[in-house]
Amino acid sequence: MTVRLLYFASFRESAGRDEELRELPDGTRVGELWARLAREIAPFRGFREMPPAAVNREHASAETLLADGDEVTFLPPVAGG
Repeated sequence: MTVRLLYFASFRESAGRDEELRELPDGTRVGELWARLAREIAPFRGFREMPPAAVNREHASAETLLADGDEVTFLPPVAGG
């Protein structure tokens, strides 16, 4: 299946792109996708747990099953002041 990953703010800088299409095995869950990204993108390894995620603009847990055509976003930490 193919999902569309969107990267924002510090995640965009770390990934070096705004978005990408990614081929994943059927049955992949959001948490598994995050683990895959953390293996590939060094700054993502610094997170103790998966950051908040959205699938098709709705909150998603690590256990959310992905489907072909889904849009996935991991929400980077935001500094305030």
